[in-house]
Amino acid sequence: MKKCILTFCMICAVALQLNAQKTKVHINHTAIYVVDIQKTASFYTNIIGLDTVPEPFHDGKHIWYSTGEHSMLHVIQGATAKRDYYKNQHTCFTVPDFNAFIDKLKAVNWTWEDVSGNKNAITTRVDGVHQIWLQDPDGYWLEINDDKY
Repeated sequence: MKKCILTFCMICAVALQLNAQKTKVHINHTAIYVVDIQKTASFYTNIIGLDTVPEPFHDGKHIWYSTGEHSMLHVIQGATAKRDYYKNQHTCFTVPDFNAFIDKLKAVNWTWEDVSGNKNAITTRVDGVHQIWLQDPDGYWLEINDDKY
């Protein structure tokens, strides 16, 4: 009988925890508005390495990428011009092999910089994480790092 009660209590605790997780706010997606969706798609697929996921519009003006277990990047065609953005307003991706990512950027001649703007340089944060900064074809800033969290 004690085992049954203990098992029941454990099941209830797990159910409560799962329910609590479902009620927390989380990021579903971010969206960027771009001039040339094909150029942007090539960048996020071939350079950043994101995988596409099905999108409901099927109109050639939307591409959705998986950016995590339950989060996405939505790329939307329609911007009329590239804009200037602040580096502090950015999206950050952690890559599995930071040095291989740097090599990929070198191979395609894509420039990057450190947090201070020094070209082709790497920042090492106070916690030891390495990071670089680059811009996508529309000028959106990205941070790439090797955080192991």
